[in-house]
This record gives sequence, C-alpha cells and structure tokens, in this order.
Amino acid sequence: MLGLRAEDATAAWLTRSGWTILHRRWRYPEGEIDIIAIDPDRVLVAVEVKLRSTGRSGDALESVDRRRLRRLRAALGRFRGSPGCPAHDGLRIDLVAVRPAEGDLWRLARLPAIEAW
Repeated sequence: MLGLRAEDATAAWLTRSGWTILHRRWRYPEGEIDIIAIDPDRVLVAVEVKLRSTGRSGDALESVDRRRLRRLRAALGRFRGSPGCPAHDGLRIDLVAVRPAEGDLWRLARLPAIEAW
C-alpha cells in the first residue's frame, strides 16, 4: 500500500532528524493519527501524513479542513491523557506532504504547527 510506505518514509525521516516515534496509526473513536511523536524540543506532535501522487488532488494543506483539525486536536488531547504518555513541553499538529520520486525515493515537506497550543 502506497500510503503505508509514505508513512514509513515519514517516520524514518523524522527519526533521523532526532524525533522519537511513540505510535503509528494510533486509533481513537473518531479516527486515527498517522504518527505521534516527540520532537527534538520535547513537543508532543500529531503528524498528519498526506500522500500526493500528482498535483491534481490539490495541495496537501488544502486536504486538512477545520473538521479534521478539530478531530486531530481532540485525539492528541486524548493521547496526552493516556497512561504512559511521556512528559512534554507543548502540543502541536504538523503536516507532512509526501510525493513519490524516482525509484524508492520520496519527496517530503513538513509544514510545522498547522495547529499548536
């Protein structure tokens, strides 16, 4: 599945950049968070991964509407209150736009703080 490979590439990229991946595809009653991580600044981050094979589907940021942000915010808050959630210095939602490149390579662009508190 191409979407799962894009999430794998994103998780690997974040890990190489000093992030700690806590969960992948974390499910909650209203949906799922693609990646939950602690960034190098100790912020708890929900990472929404959006795969775009072509530009015809629009920009990745356009695909995250208010309703989706509300659900992600609620889910991250729920995760924060769960047992075993590590200490952190804030909450944030980032978007990673992924496009396949040649071979097994990916083009990744992180849009930080599409929602922060």
